[in-house]
Amino acid sequence: MEHKAAKKAKKGILSIVFSRTALIVMLILLQIGALVLMYTILNDYLTYVYWITMAVQVFVIIYITNEQGTPEYSRTWILLILILPVFGCLFYVYVKLEIGTKYVGERLIKTKLDTSPYLMQKAEVVEDLRVSKPANATLAYYMNHQLQFPTYRNTKVTYFSIGQEKFAEMIHQLKRAEKYIFLEYFIVSEGYMWDTILDILKEKAKAGVEVRFMYDGMCSISNLPYNYPEQIRKFGIKCKMFSPIRPILSTTQNNRDHRKICVVDGKVGFTGGINLADEYINRKERFGYWKDTAVMLEGEAVQSLTMLFLQMWNVTEYKPENYENYQTPKSDTLHRELGFVIPYGDSPYDHEDVGKEVYFHILNHAKKYVHIMTPYLILDSEMVDTLTRAAKSGIDVKIIMPHIPDKWYAFAVAKTFYKDLLRAGVQIFEFTPGFVHAKSFVSDDDTAVVGTINLDYRSLYLHFECGVFMYNNLAVRDVERDFQNTLKKCHRISMSDIKKTGIGMKICGRVLRLIAPLM
Repeated sequence: MEHKAAKKAKKGILSIVFSRTALIVMLILLQIGALVLMYTILNDYLTYVYWITMAVQVFVIIYITNEQGTPEYSRTWILLILILPVFGCLFYVYVKLEIGTKYVGERLIKTKLDTSPYLMQKAEVVEDLRVSKPANATLAYYMNHQLQFPTYRNTKVTYFSIGQEKFAEMIHQLKRAEKYIFLEYFIVSEGYMWDTILDILKEKAKAGVEVRFMYDGMCSISNLPYNYPEQIRKFGIKCKMFSPIRPILSTTQNNRDHRKICVVDGKVGFTGGINLADEYINRKERFGYWKDTAVMLEGEAVQSLTMLFLQMWNVTEYKPENYENYQTPKSDTLHRELGFVIPYGDSPYDHEDVGKEVYFHILNHAKKYVHIMTPYLILDSEMVDTLTRAAKSGIDVKIIMPHIPDKWYAFAVAKTFYKDLLRAGVQIFEFTPGFVHAKSFVSDDDTAVVGTINLDYRSLYLHFECGVFMYNNLAVRDVERDFQNTLKKCHRISMSDIKKTGIGMKICGRVLRLIAPLM
């Protein structure tokens, strides 16, 4: 038996060593090694190039200091350049050249222009919003005029407090599909959840329903075979990876598609934190109980989720898309009780930090409370200032974090923010049964956001994300009710808890915070 186990372990190790993932990692390391070698060679001639190096270093630091961006991001690059002058400068120039990202950015501009006729704002909706809450009308103006995300009415929102609930409803809606199904997810992993969905997609494709399935290329590292799209296409399903991981240094590979979107017939749309893997519905335990959330839209606002999907899908397509075929039916009557809904996306290429701006808007206009659930807390100075200013102004600011993290290093950095937030009056809670993966803000019983956007640099600046802003929608009270129910299973963090944090965790957190924008 022991011989068998040893043989199996050896086979597992060999499969990892000779896998495509290992090859990709090896080739990327070779390229990094080449850059380091170049740095070393140049160092051998420092006698001749010292002043040139110093001049370049000073020039790059001045450029970084005056560039748009967060102080933390600039500080990280300056630190790298001061420690490794030649290598740091070379690497910064390489990143600023944006090899590959310019193409993707230009394609996204094109696809957004193509979808613009199908994302027109009804003027009377914004006027109604202005009468109800002028501050939200200014947000609606920004979202529409800068980014073309309209504000909608006549949209029912169903809130799901756990992955199991969302999964059950998603299965129900997929089975009802008659025209098309669009799926866009960050993580897809073979198991009960994905296998159940895939069986339905096969049946629907066979019955003539158009099925498109897109997932982020990071899945090819550990979750799915690299040729998985080819396998899926055999069933009549259109399938592709967004930004496949390739064995070359490329800035595009740093910008992942973190969105989670499912659209059925343009009538129903899902988004939120829940990916397509068994831990998200608690059929597989990884970090204790998995707490996650999602929303389902029914009505006019589904149009934006449909167009967000098609914009991303067509980045790598060159055939003209007939967007007319994917329009959401409009309601004949006004359902005032459903309030206002703004689905939106965030892109690292449009120089608009939409996710951050929406969170700032909620914090800056709250009158009573802002309640937040997030798996990560890696903040820039602006977010720290906004959170603490709200708390110091008497707003009840509460944050629920995981007690069992999925990434120890991210948790170590998060804990470095605890003391300053607590001192300002922000209350922090940890979900003791396990891991919180939810990304939600709820405020004043009338405003909420549920989506894919974490409180960290990756979500706020580097990834493609999406969310749904709700005002006076019936689902807002469900978001707050869930927050209060979750709070009952949490431990409130105190200053004494911070003092008990191990010295190793404290040191790691402080050191890693220096490079947090690159994590």
